[in-house]
Amino acid sequence: MTDVLSDLGRRTLVMGILNVTPDSFSDGGRFFSLESAVAHARQLIREGADIIDVGGESTRPGAEPVPAEEELRRVLPVIRAIRKEFSVPISIDTYKAIVAEAALAAGANIVNDISALRFDPQMVEVVAHARVPVVLMHMLGTPQTMQQNPVYTDVVREIKEFLGERIAFARAHGIREIIIDPGIGFGKTVAHNVEILRRLSELKDLGCPILIGTSRKSFIGKLGGTEENPLPISERLEGTIASNVIAVLHGAQIVRVHDVAAMKRALAIVDAVCYAGREPKGGGISWRST
Repeated sequence: MTDVLSDLGRRTLVMGILNVTPDSFSDGGRFFSLESAVAHARQLIREGADIIDVGGESTRPGAEPVPAEEELRRVLPVIRAIRKEFSVPISIDTYKAIVAEAALAAGANIVNDISALRFDPQMVEVVAHARVPVVLMHMLGTPQTMQQNPVYTDVVREIKEFLGERIAFARAHGIREIIIDPGIGFGKTVAHNVEILRRLSELKDLGCPILIGTSRKSFIGKLGGTEENPLPISERLEGTIASNVIAVLHGAQIVRVHDVAAMKRALAIVDAVCYAGREPKGGGISWRST
């Protein structure tokens, strides 16, 4: 076993998105075949992705759940093919324990669970047994309901309390490598997303690396255009970069994006400022690959 991601704490890590779905909001259907999915993974790695995040079920607002058997059919061949060719860490974007377990056996290294170990009671045991890192994300409701008038008294405080409880739950079950994600766009309005970015540094108190996922999301389209006439998905790159730069300046250590090359170019400047002369703190996350 070797540590393949020793740079956490030295620079911002880029997680490249690989949606193996017909209906994801941004690129649904583009990488649905095995050949196109693996070709895109190669491109993301060539552009400098530190992690490939493979997902077989769309979690866009209103998306319908996918049976585990279908999710497995979509993701396992892709994970096996990437692992055969590359040593890059792979995360499996799922909230189903059976999918996570099979994906880890196929070569994935990380579990990225939008439910923060809530939707499937077996998930915590799968992660703990495999001794792999987990991403715990905040979401209000489910993908089917999350954007139906989300309301908070204090969005950042409530996210922080939720994630604190989920961290304690994970640790109580023996999980030690934990990443947190405030869940931009998952049960949040435009104003909520802006507030999260503005106050992201408050989540550093939780003592876990922060992952942020703003890439091409609707709030960027609305801020760049208008509520009634948002920018199309194809015109949200600049907003994605800006939001991630803000996030890194406020403490994010991992950014999850579609456009890896452009993000890496922007982060070269940001990291030169943020990490210059800084020694990484001990006790961070390590990813391992066989």
